[in-house]
Amino acid sequence: MPMSTPRTFVFVDLAGYTALTEAHGDEQAADLVARFTALSRAALGPEDRLVKCIGDAVMLTAPTPSAGLELVGRLCSAIDEEPGFPAVRVGLHHGPAIERDGDWFGAAVNLAARVAAEARSGEVLVTATVAAAARGLGVSVEPLGKVRLRHVSEPVDLYYVEPCPRANERVVDPVCRMAITRAGAAGRLKHGDHDHWFCSLECAGAFSADPDRWVDADVD
Repeated sequence: MPMSTPRTFVFVDLAGYTALTEAHGDEQAADLVARFTALSRAALGPEDRLVKCIGDAVMLTAPTPSAGLELVGRLCSAIDEEPGFPAVRVGLHHGPAIERDGDWFGAAVNLAARVAAEARSGEVLVTATVAAAARGLGVSVEPLGKVRLRHVSEPVDLYYVEPCPRANERVVDPVCRMAITRAGAAGRLKHGDHDHWFCSLECAGAFSADPDRWVDADVD
């Protein structure tokens, strides 16, 4: 019978991938996923693994919570160097699971995926063991309290962490959901009391035509 092994499971997905596909087309979206996969593979440490790609998401593993956080930090840093790349949302959980044919199975894997699904654009959410490791690394940790996750019987203590060095320097185009810098934005429009920044004049035009459609829109 297979023995379970403790690992840190990391799910990272491209926030707003559906919106990006609609705004920029299937070919650019497919190229983006290929680049995202390559960046994820390049960010791996010696004992980290890219388990699989799931649409616009990747599943990664690391041997320890600290290694998982460092992996996320490297991946975020690599993404920050990419022009016109979407924001990501990330979930980490450490626990025992079973490896079979290069994939991982068990409650710990499922919980990590649910944590990632709870994250919003640009957020990294973790469970308690990973949060403790983050504090040990000097990473900012903010408790969110107990959160009910889909298909998880009991509420789970979640924490917001910031292992991505330049997370606060990015803004998100409200139309295509690309993460951009203010300096590199193609345009800026004010709606209500807020400034919005755009990766292209096409996105700025779409926002200008119907701003209420894009403000606070759900992100897939």
